[in-house]
Amino acid sequence: MKYDVVVVGAGNAALCAAISAKEQGASVVVLEKGPKEKSGGNSFFTDGAIRVGYSNLENLRKVVSLTEQQAAKIDMPQYEAQDFYNDILTVSKQQSNPALVRTLTEQSFATIEWMHAYGVEFELNYDNQSFEIEDKIQFWGGLPLKTVEKGIGLMRSLVKRCDELGIEIFYQTAAKQLVKSEERITGVVIEQPTGTQTIDCQAVVLACGSFEGNRKEREQFIGEEWGEAIVRGTEFNTGDGISMALEVGAIRAGQLNGCHAIGTDANVPKVGNFEKPGDIYKKHSYPYSIMLNQNGERFVDEGADFRNFTYAKYGKEILKQPNHIAYQLYDAKVRPILRKEYDLEEATVVEAPTLEALASKLHVNKAQFLQTIADYNAAVGDQPFNPSVKDGKATTGITPPKSNWAQTIDEGPFYAFPVTCGITFAFSGIKANDNGEVLNAQHEPITGLYAAGEMIGEIFYENYPGGSGLMSGAVFGRIAGKSAAQRLATV
Repeated sequence: MKYDVVVVGAGNAALCAAISAKEQGASVVVLEKGPKEKSGGNSFFTDGAIRVGYSNLENLRKVVSLTEQQAAKIDMPQYEAQDFYNDILTVSKQQSNPALVRTLTEQSFATIEWMHAYGVEFELNYDNQSFEIEDKIQFWGGLPLKTVEKGIGLMRSLVKRCDELGIEIFYQTAAKQLVKSEERITGVVIEQPTGTQTIDCQAVVLACGSFEGNRKEREQFIGEEWGEAIVRGTEFNTGDGISMALEVGAIRAGQLNGCHAIGTDANVPKVGNFEKPGDIYKKHSYPYSIMLNQNGERFVDEGADFRNFTYAKYGKEILKQPNHIAYQLYDAKVRPILRKEYDLEEATVVEAPTLEALASKLHVNKAQFLQTIADYNAAVGDQPFNPSVKDGKATTGITPPKSNWAQTIDEGPFYAFPVTCGITFAFSGIKANDNGEVLNAQHEPITGLYAAGEMIGEIFYENYPGGSGLMSGAVFGRIAGKSAAQRLATV
């Protein structure tokens, strides 16, 4: 078999790369390790929120259908590409590669328009990123855009576009080794149920995720306790692409012991469930809660910032707790504003009329649990509560503090949602430049080798602004596919 460009992976980044290469005139094949019914990578499991430097509501209306009446009711804060850039650098503690982040953020809206032109549908993220206050819908957190029907809709649209363009997708096809000849990539060795063979090509785009599905590598690189973390997405992201790239001279890049990890339902499946996708197990209203471990103690500032800027790092804090479990605690006055995932039949919840009764139903140190709540209630200030802004309604005199959205927990019934840690992807990958070219130890491009999505290191460190992963996958997928196809002109 022979193609101009081989794309390894079949998620958002991979299919954006395939479409981009095809529109440059290249012949393209996509390799999916899993069967067709389990394809789509981590993208299939996402809730579809995608961060973009959209500027203002009028710009968003280029990709979202709104009537004048609907638009008039919306209070949409401005969010520029520079704001997106600043958010990544801030949460990464200035460790991210500025050139990669600049490309990601400045190309974000143009890439959204490109995806929209190819059939990806977008809508405003009313449920999870807005509150209705005084007859206005107030968006918050720089994340108002999502794909229609979450990751399922995104992947359906991208696969449909591949079909329209005549891009072949080989399922149950694992890329095993890159073929290198005369210092350039010339093929890929693949393994299918029928056997092993080689696909000849002029360029390869690696877009097959990180190693979060590989327990041994999680323990080796991120930490021994990460063997116990739930894998939120696809079971097929086991680091194969990274290993293949290293074998031909690529180098690791990014935070080797860092990852995107969240608080998810304690009874979540051990790996992503393709029969129940859509990120339904997450529990992301915790900024309005207090979280206690089984010792009955708080361990983070739940209201340090909007959920968008803390959720990807708080998962590891839950993993550190006894038995890797914590309880998000809410009372009756807060329960109505929780996100929709708390109302699903899959949500695990313990309810009781009093705090004492609730403590008796949980695996906690009851005395300390009740004392922690009493101390917290006494520390809550009297500022007004406003969930659409960082309201400064804080505690005083307790550790850890709660910096925003601190309300007393004193109106029954009371609710405890048990959560554990779910890993999404590792922050380390391989070194690449802003053209998507994979680099060697001398920081020179490996001819014919490109990367996109979670394969690229040096973008995220320590933390992550919500929705950035889908955008990074699309931007660098588009870039890598175009770069790979344009290489044909130099061959």
